[in-house]
Order: sequence, then C-alpha cells, then structure tokens
Amino acid sequence: MSTQKEKAWDYALGIIKVDGLEPSPEFLKLVEKEKRGEITTNDIIKTLNERYKMKEERNGDDA
Repeated sequence: MSTQKEKAWDYALGIIKVDGLEPSPEFLKLVEKEKRGEITTNDIIKTLNERYKMKEERNGDDA
C-alpha cells in the first residue's frame, strides 16, 4: 500500500468528518480496496455514480 495514497485518503476522510459527515461503510470499503490497489479511483467514481443514479431513478428524479 502506498503511504502517500493512504495519507491522501486519510486527509480526505478527515475533511469529510470535519464537516460533520460520516462516510458510509460501503464507501469506506471502496477506499480500503483502492488503498490496497484492488481498484482505482475511477472505479470508485463509477461505482458511486451508478449507485446514486439508480437511487435517483428509484426516487423518480430526472437529475
């Protein structure tokens, strides 16, 4: 695992928490996989886009 990559994710997650938000367990699992090199940052983006697009479609949003 790249120390630089791990530090970058820790920093990003820290900023999220400073804003009073808590990352979902699913997101944290994706981050851990990316840290280990099992997936890429683009894979995380794609997964999140697909997940939230499906959620919007279920809710009837057109966004």
